[in-house]
Amino acid sequence: MINVYMPRKVEIISIIPQTDIDYTFRLKSDILPQHGQFLQVSIPKIGEAPISISDYTDEYIELTIRKVGTVTDAIHELKPGDFLFIRGPYGHGFPVEDFKNKNVVIAAGGTGLAPVKSIINRYNRNPKEIKKLSILVGFKSPKDILFEDEIKKWKEKFDVLLTVDNGDETWKGNTGLITKFIPDLKIENPDDTIVIVVGPPMMMKFTCLEFLKRGIPEENIWVSFERKMSCGIGKCGHCKINETYVCLEGPVFNYTKSKQLLD
Repeated sequence: MINVYMPRKVEIISIIPQTDIDYTFRLKSDILPQHGQFLQVSIPKIGEAPISISDYTDEYIELTIRKVGTVTDAIHELKPGDFLFIRGPYGHGFPVEDFKNKNVVIAAGGTGLAPVKSIINRYNRNPKEIKKLSILVGFKSPKDILFEDEIKKWKEKFDVLLTVDNGDETWKGNTGLITKFIPDLKIENPDDTIVIVVGPPMMMKFTCLEFLKRGIPEENIWVSFERKMSCGIGKCGHCKINETYVCLEGPVFNYTKSKQLLD
């Protein structure tokens, strides 16, 4: 019998600081997950935490981890050459095969950019897979911006709008919530447009409502409840909303389902 709780040992190849509390850990691994899946990451005698996969190749996976608790604090103390333990990947990802030849809009708030970064990089490598990609990404402040170098590269190929809730004296870019900019977003054919929304619960709620106002069909909107993850295998019940185990049926949901999941 396979022990589903048994993790595997992986080496940290490199660590890339993103902000003061967000680091991207590149781990040696041949896992090829679905976009939007997550891993359980652990340190023996410390504990484990669910972490979204922010990117991957056939040689490594990347996890962008915020320092917010006992496990993640310990992970941030590690260095290249050290080891982590992982199990997974878990959950259902975004059905990107169904997005081919569509217009795609990705709206991400804060660390919600991490679970969709691999999708953006997929289209960056294969731009002809879809008709058009538009990216809306928002952060609390300039110091909270993730993946700055990659955002600059995305701007070379795609329509990218970067905004912060609160700027400072050095910030020359957009200011305001993502929802502020959706009414002016160029959407040529709503029925042929796929929308992906990931971020804090309230951000996702009102962002989805704004896209519905723009005529995007409910079935064309996809969201991720990646913040609800816990054990990953539907045993602990911490992710359960009504009768739905988010880690088993999600974390990615079509809006027609997610609008019923009131946590």
